Amino acid sequence: MSPSTRLARSGQGWRRLGRLALDTSRAGWAATHAALPVVEPLGGDRFALYLSLRDRDGRARIGRSVLTMSATPRLDALDPNPVLDLGPLGAFDDSGVTTSCLVTSGRDRFLYYTGWSRGVTVPFYLTASVAISQDEGPFERWSLAPLLERSAVDPFLTASPFVLVGHGRWRMWYVSATEWRQIESGPRHYYHIRYAESDDGLHWRREGQVSMDYETPDEHAFARPWVMHDADLYRMWFALRGDRYRIALAESHDGVSWTRRDALGLTAGPEEWESEMVEYPCVFDWDSRRFMLYNGNDYGRSGVGLAVLEDS
Repeated sequence: MSPSTRLARSGQGWRRLGRLALDTSRAGWAATHAALPVVEPLGGDRFALYLSLRDRDGRARIGRSVLTMSATPRLDALDPNPVLDLGPLGAFDDSGVTTSCLVTSGRDRFLYYTGWSRGVTVPFYLTASVAISQDEGPFERWSLAPLLERSAVDPFLTASPFVLVGHGRWRMWYVSATEWRQIESGPRHYYHIRYAESDDGLHWRREGQVSMDYETPDEHAFARPWVMHDADLYRMWFALRGDRYRIALAESHDGVSWTRRDALGLTAGPEEWESEMVEYPCVFDWDSRRFMLYNGNDYGRSGVGLAVLEDS
């Protein structure tokens, strides 16, 4: 039975395997958090694991570990140097870079990410971009300008691009804000998930196609879409926030029109590190089983957890 078939038949589905310990002692820049996991197969039971870790000023950089899947999954120590550092002063990503997804095309690897800059009237600005590794070399920014700049289609922010390549086209699901709203505690962002296409992964056609929209008045943030194209359906896991984040699921026959199946996601768990919220799913298959990496309390401050999709 395929992982996708198990999901369709098994109700809630996910069994928590626990939090993964990460040694950051060799990386003096990594003070807190281990958010927004992204995996890259290395062969066998090993995966490169890219994470967003913050310095003492709260600015995120992208770091790398190695995840070994076994009877007891484990992480290697974080590499000493960031995979992608802060952008230059005044750039769209001078206050943080956070992981989104990684795509391989030929000998090039595209690391899509979100750039952060500090705001005045609102707390921050987010903009989606990409860094490229050629012939297994280091990741370098495609441009000092962002990939998805603010526009008439996306006037407030873009973030968390997730990209799949197939049948001659590149497909992206990304976060776009619809407004900032002043509430008692300050400005609140409202953002959902939209869809775009490209011929080369760099120049994107954005037409305002909404993939995932607000369904209740308390929903105001859809974050970190992660899409799998299974034999029967496209499946998107994403973080959804009302008061606190949880992980939800949607399904689609074409990757454009989606049906939510929130009950097949993941909610806050019994352990203290994930007792308040869960978010930022990263879903992958290994050894004929489907796994999910995710974050817990405080947007990844409490670390990274692993869950497996169970048979009914």
